Order: sequence, then C-alpha cells, then structure tokens
Amino acid sequence: MARSKSVLAALAVALLAASASAQDLGRGSRLYALCSQCHGTAGAGNPAFLAPAIAGLPQWYVESQLQKFRTGYRGQHFDDIAGMRMRPMALALDDDADVTAVAAYVASLAPLAPAPVLEGGDAAKGQVLYAPCAACHAPDGSGNAAVFGPPLKHASDWYLLTQLANFRAGVRGAKPGDTSGGLMRPMSLTLPDEQAMKDVIAYIKTLAK
Repeated sequence: MARSKSVLAALAVALLAASASAQDLGRGSRLYALCSQCHGTAGAGNPAFLAPAIAGLPQWYVESQLQKFRTGYRGQHFDDIAGMRMRPMALALDDDADVTAVAAYVASLAPLAPAPVLEGGDAAKGQVLYAPCAACHAPDGSGNAAVFGPPLKHASDWYLLTQLANFRAGVRGAKPGDTSGGLMRPMSLTLPDEQAMKDVIAYIKTLAK
C-alpha cells in the first residue's frame, strides 16, 4: 500500500510538472508574438531586420542573453545597431518569469538551418581555426553549457560574422561583469581579419549537415 501511494504521489508530481511546463510554453508562445515580427514565427530569423535564427537555442542561453539586453551588458553600444534594436524588446518583458517563459518557448522550436548569406569562406582553413573554439562550443558545434558556450551549427552565418566583429572591436564582451562575453572576446582576437572569420564560419556551417 505504501509503495502504491508513493507511486501515485510521484505520478501526481510528474503530471503537475507537465501541466506547469505546458502553461509556461503557452505563456511563452504568447510573449513570442512580439519576437516573431523580426525572428519569424518559426524562429528562422530575418537578415533584413538584423534578426538571427534563434529556433532551438538552449533555454539557459536565451535567458542569459535576454537578461544581458535588459541589464545593459548588450544593446547599449552605438556601433551595435542590432543590439540597440533588441534591447527595448527585451525590456518589454515584464519580469524574470516572462524571460523564462519566452526562452522556454524558443528552446522548444525545432532548430533550422538558415540559408547561407556569406561568400568567400574556406571551410578547410576554417576547420583549423575552429580548433580552439571546440573547447567551449563542442567539436560538432552543439555548445557546452558548463562553460557558457552556446551552439553554433544552426546560427545565421551573417550573424556570426557580425558578433565576431563586435567581440573583436569591444562592442560586445568588454563591459566589466560580463563573464561569458569576457571569455569570448580574447578568442575572437585570435582571428586576425575578416577572411579568417569567414573561413571559420564556413566550417561551422558544415557542422549543420
């Protein structure tokens, strides 16, 4: 009898958790309506709006970036046009619960492979350049939450180039207190020029296949 009660209790907890999760996704879906105007209903992104693909990004990463926009670690530099557009969108979320809900919804979307925009990258050279990146972003580009490394393999190529350039220029990752950005900035400086950035991005795009 005691075992039956414990099983029933466990089932009840699981059902409540599933119900709460469904409610969070429903709330996140409603909140995402604002995001979809730039990122698209499927999260595929739109380069015309400087909006990258975000579908399937891990919840922890979406939350962390939304909080960075909300707190000013991102989106306050005058050379970061896309970030300055994004910051008021993040501030439109009322509280941390909204951030969590919309991040959970984004994470629930099926990852997509955005159409390539960049030209002139050499994936063979990029494979060599990617070796240091693998420690945080994983050899297959799937990311590593333990070291704050997001997945890259389904990212928009134009967005990767923009963000690498931002890190190199100190537009992103240079503010005191931005721990994960501070880790990424010196890595971006190992790429000597735009061609090297295009090469490593060309290799990253092969990982999505």
